[in-house]
Amino acid sequence: MHVVVVGLNYRTAPVEVRERFSFAEKDMPQALQELLRTKSVLEGVIIATCNRTEIYVVVDRLHMCGYFIRSFMERWFGVPREEFTRHLYMYEDEQAVRHLFRVACGLDSMVLGETQILGQVKSAFLLSQREKGTGTWFNMLFKQAVTLGKRAHSETAIGESAVSISYAAVELGKRIFGSFSGKRVLILGAGKMSELTAKHLSGGGAEEVLVANRTYARAQELAAKFDGTPCTMQEAMERLADVDILISSTGAEGYVITSAQVARSMKRRPDRPLFMIDIAVPRDIEPEIGELENVFLYDIDDLEGIVENNLEMRRAEAVKIDKMIEEDMQVFANWLQTLGVKPVIRALQEKAAHIHESTLDSMFNKLPELDERQRKVIRRLTKSILNQMMHDPINRIKELAGENQGAEALEMFTQIFALEKYLEADAAAPSGEESVASLEIQDGVPTEAPFERETELPLAKVSV
Repeated sequence: MHVVVVGLNYRTAPVEVRERFSFAEKDMPQALQELLRTKSVLEGVIIATCNRTEIYVVVDRLHMCGYFIRSFMERWFGVPREEFTRHLYMYEDEQAVRHLFRVACGLDSMVLGETQILGQVKSAFLLSQREKGTGTWFNMLFKQAVTLGKRAHSETAIGESAVSISYAAVELGKRIFGSFSGKRVLILGAGKMSELTAKHLSGGGAEEVLVANRTYARAQELAAKFDGTPCTMQEAMERLADVDILISSTGAEGYVITSAQVARSMKRRPDRPLFMIDIAVPRDIEPEIGELENVFLYDIDDLEGIVENNLEMRRAEAVKIDKMIEEDMQVFANWLQTLGVKPVIRALQEKAAHIHESTLDSMFNKLPELDERQRKVIRRLTKSILNQMMHDPINRIKELAGENQGAEALEMFTQIFALEKYLEADAAAPSGEESVASLEIQDGVPTEAPFERETELPLAKVSV
């Protein structure tokens, strides 16, 4: 069997293409069932966000797999494949596993190291599990991916540095004040940048967020989102003496705040610093304001420098996570290599149990004078002998199965103990799927089949 992912993301497709391939949340169960009815697909998970749509599948063969998945997309979205095939990427086996791990850790995101995607990966997996769309392979793989994503953010500092202008503005304020608790914030402008800034400030514990805009209705709309206070631009200037932080992002062509205005307000607050951030282009705040005593003024160039420094820090942390990913890939590879040993061990145990019971039945028939206690003692002692005899062979085949010649070792083991009949019976019997909650990782190997070599497929390969 093989793990395959087919998808498109912000790197390979513009938003006008991505939006045509978005799954409505209410339709996801039906989409999963349709995917699972696709030829060759044994397990499936769909990850759909604003920046990516990815279809993960376990298939019984690689030949024509890409064609079948494209056919599913064509049917579901009603878009001819000629219009989207060039935007797709496809990864198989080892590359597919590495890609999923990078996605879960935030290394494949537009904002390096963001954490939202981890929750989306987990939700997609749990939904598929509820829809009976996952089995042994994906129950293990996705649980491992989510666990790895959590470790990546808890054991590294990849998510600790601001990498957006609005968030950097807020982080800069924290450096100066330590905390926004008890602080009043004034935001000039009600555009997207201002909205993001207000969101970060509101989450940071600011006592009051004032929102001013030339269009008062827009100020009311934005303030309502964060339980803030709307005001006109004139009211905002009158409250300069009351606020601790001012962040400006309007579309004005000239300065919205002058040095004279700020100088007057500072006379009414001589012992309180005023922190001002101008993230507008062209600038809203007259540069000379930064020369006033107790006023700290930063413009977008200052913030971009902080963002770039923080991005460099995140890239350095990403290198650490890449090493974690390689280690986890080896863990998954080991799990796949040892997966095939379980039916063989079970077959040996079943054969031994059959021989044990047949031998005891024959013995007891020849010795009818034995009472029940004596029979129990004989049964217990002979079973102990059998278990001790099997102990070393079972441990040895577990070790050999994880080595390079694991498949050959399993075949030889099967022939030596003549287990073919029991393996055939085991394969024919129905088996229940294992829950993700039952899978554990011990000694570097999950306690619950081997990577196939990568095969070229007729879809564009995208480096990750």
